[in-house]
Amino acid sequence: MTRVEFFFNVPDKLAKVAELCDRAVAKRRQLTIFTQDDVMSANVQALLWQHSATSFLPSAYPGSPEQDDVAIIVDKEGTQLLQDDILINLKAEHPPFFSRFKYLVELVGADDADKALARARYKFYRDRGYQIKSTDESAS
Repeated sequence: MTRVEFFFNVPDKLAKVAELCDRAVAKRRQLTIFTQDDVMSANVQALLWQHSATSFLPSAYPGSPEQDDVAIIVDKEGTQLLQDDILINLKAEHPPFFSRFKYLVELVGADDADKALARARYKFYRDRGYQIKSTDESAS
């Protein structure tokens, strides 16, 4: 069964994505980042490729020639899933295909609108019997 983890009160979702990707890639895990649209996909790609002054996190879009050579796929459609390890959801709704992944990460900002949408996703997973881990980023 998919493990679900919510990170609440995340001040910068894209920075959190980079942090999670950095840790996962170091452990040789594969990730799919499910984005809202083309703009968000481009922002995630740019951030990952410029992760720090001394390193980068190579990523690709599904269907690109590099897709088989990277651990991170940035995808706004979810129609060409290339792995089933970790899914980071940046959309407002739950991904319809989340249950094929071993681990699902949901990031929630500090604003009320984002929290309301996250509560609906949380309830959706809970009502289907998924155990959910919650981490409050404001506490760290």
